[in-house]
Amino acid sequence: MLKRNILCLTTSVAVLMSNGAAFAEAHMAELEAAAKAEGMLSTIALPHDWCGYGNVIAGFKAKYPEITVNELNPDAGSADELEAVKANKDNKGPQAPDVLDVGLAFGPQAKAEGLTQPYKVSTWDEIPAEIKDADGHWYADYYGVMSFIVNKDLVENVPQDWADLLKPEYAGMVALAGDPRASNQAILGVLAAGMSTGAAPGEAAGKAGLEFFKALNDAGNFVPVIGKAGTLAQGTTPIMIMWDYNALAARDTLAGNPPVEVVVPKSGVLAGVYVQAISAYAPQPNAAKLWMEYLYSDEGQLGWLAGYCHPARFNAMAAAGKIPQELLDALPPAESYEAAYFPTLEEVDANKAAVTAGWDSVVGANVE
Repeated sequence: MLKRNILCLTTSVAVLMSNGAAFAEAHMAELEAAAKAEGMLSTIALPHDWCGYGNVIAGFKAKYPEITVNELNPDAGSADELEAVKANKDNKGPQAPDVLDVGLAFGPQAKAEGLTQPYKVSTWDEIPAEIKDADGHWYADYYGVMSFIVNKDLVENVPQDWADLLKPEYAGMVALAGDPRASNQAILGVLAAGMSTGAAPGEAAGKAGLEFFKALNDAGNFVPVIGKAGTLAQGTTPIMIMWDYNALAARDTLAGNPPVEVVVPKSGVLAGVYVQAISAYAPQPNAAKLWMEYLYSDEGQLGWLAGYCHPARFNAMAAAGKIPQELLDALPPAESYEAAYFPTLEEVDANKAAVTAGWDSVVGANVE
């Protein structure tokens, strides 16, 4: 009798698992049909050299050729993305973004302002709980660490730490890869600089970072230009502060002309998480959901990894043996990440408030 009960239980579990898989397949089939009927997806702030997005977008297009990807303002910052949602609340045209990719602090802000709608992707359970909204309004996509990228044709001695950037030999050379009043990358660059002075992550490091950039600006070393691969090559911004994955992508793009070096500084090693969200006013909500399913599938996650980003499902995929060794080998040495500090959401928020409110009055450099 016991054997029979066990057999029945096992059969029931198998049936449930089978039904679950069938339900998931049915859901995806319905979602794909609805998304194809909408026929378009509007993204925003996704430059092709950021985190491998060029190939990720190409992969989505190849898989769903019926859906046109409308790419809005690739160089926008996280704050700009939220403003775009607000500005297009009543607009169902092509200027209204369906999806967002923003810095960690901007996810909860967007939710609090009613700018997002909840959706949990099929692989939801493999996204760490501490970097996603319990209701599905935002969820981590990838992370990297703050680094320097240096034009070696113009910089004889490559800086190895934040304090080095204050040296007279770097006059007119140092730039951020964004406006620190709107760009998450730049805002966290200020946090990393402040942490390098020994300040505690959060408001204290934000204020210390502002003082660091004031000293950098007063010394004539800071260049108030948003740094990109082109400005690095031209010599306008020979030293740029940016996420390691953006620096490594720029290195690949430049292909040795000029030769560059990417450095993870010895102190203030800051890890930064970005998150995805769907606009509450998305004109194409089903295409938005299908985009999320693609990004969090094995294919999408490996696409980010190929762009030098650590995807949100990295640990789960590594444990399941789903990550090709050549992608792991292309990343910086593992020890580069050992000292990385992952700030809490509260620390990120406190830093953001300090930096965005104090940049003009403390540093006084109009970055554009």
